[in-house]
Amino acid sequence: MENFNFYSPTEFVFGKDTENECGKYVRKHGGSKVLIHYGSASAEKSGLLDRVKKSLEAEGIAYVALGGVKPNPRDTLIYEGIELCRKENVDFILSVGGGSCIDSSKGIALGVPYDGDFWDFYGTGKVVEKALPIGTILTIAAAGSEGSPGSVVTKEEGMLKRDVGSDLLRPKFSILNPALTQTLPAYQTACGATDIMAHVFERYFTNTLEVEITDRLCEAVLLTMIKETPRVIADPNNYEARANIMWAGTVAHNDIVGVGRSQDWNSHGIEHELSGLYDCAHGAGLAVIMPAWMEFVYKHNVMRFAQMAVRIWGCEMNFENPEFTALQGIKCFRTFLHNIGMPINFEELGAKAEDIPTLVDKFGLGDGKTGGFVPLSSEDVATIYTIASKATL
Repeated sequence: MENFNFYSPTEFVFGKDTENECGKYVRKHGGSKVLIHYGSASAEKSGLLDRVKKSLEAEGIAYVALGGVKPNPRDTLIYEGIELCRKENVDFILSVGGGSCIDSSKGIALGVPYDGDFWDFYGTGKVVEKALPIGTILTIAAAGSEGSPGSVVTKEEGMLKRDVGSDLLRPKFSILNPALTQTLPAYQTACGATDIMAHVFERYFTNTLEVEITDRLCEAVLLTMIKETPRVIADPNNYEARANIMWAGTVAHNDIVGVGRSQDWNSHGIEHELSGLYDCAHGAGLAVIMPAWMEFVYKHNVMRFAQMAVRIWGCEMNFENPEFTALQGIKCFRTFLHNIGMPINFEELGAKAEDIPTLVDKFGLGDGKTGGFVPLSSEDVATIYTIASKATL
């Protein structure tokens, strides 16, 4: 195991009706005037926004609102939010929605105190030095942004999808009420589940030795998702299954399962170009890319993939041919994704094989390589896209 620092300061408030307490937590964490940042009209129609406003008013906290966040959140709305916060002297941002809404909020949070273009931080490695504090009320279990330091947004000009990370962007508090996810369509639920599993797999496939504790934590989260996802798709109102998935999403991405070990993240980077170009759901893109990435890299450490197959998917270990076991595990993963309604190839996703050169070019490696479990060249990325384009069960 490698040396590590683990910092996860977010206060998590979990359970039914907890959104009614949001004003108290904004006050506790120093907010006096709030930007309520949200996505679709469902937050209004469901009465959630009214409950949020009532809670803020009960604490004497002023607020302004900005809705309209889309999946793969756009820089244009973030610019609008930055301008609104400056004009209204907002000192706290409250995100009401899923990962896209939280990521958009983080873009606004770092942009308000910054003299330049907030986009300077995305995909550049530029260090965030100041940011407004953020709180979240989560409505989709998926991205894990409610407990992570990361934000991923899309620049509309060129449809470039890039990320930034800073501990200053970790929410001060996150309210997690599983009941708020019960109205999600099955497809959106499955996309979120896929994203959660991908966050764990990006950490599971490591070159670091002797990481049994985090291996087992990763496997516990994945086994939970394998059990609970079909349950909520069959019964959207299953609160207990929703609760397990919601907490799994947080645990998957606040890095408790990834400390002390090298991580990959190439699948996420490769997928970002798909959702950037086609505006598809991030989880759906990961369902297509991650098994293809596995098929490309598994020979780098056959026994780790065989371990996945045995411990997570219940495959029988073939000691004479571990490669067979490894491939069985990958097949089980792709079959699971198919069974919960996810696409498994370009055609099902709505992507086109003829766009692979464009996707590779947008990925931006040139003649270089990425890091990760297996460093990838542009040619390798093209091969992974090709595998993904042709995948079958």
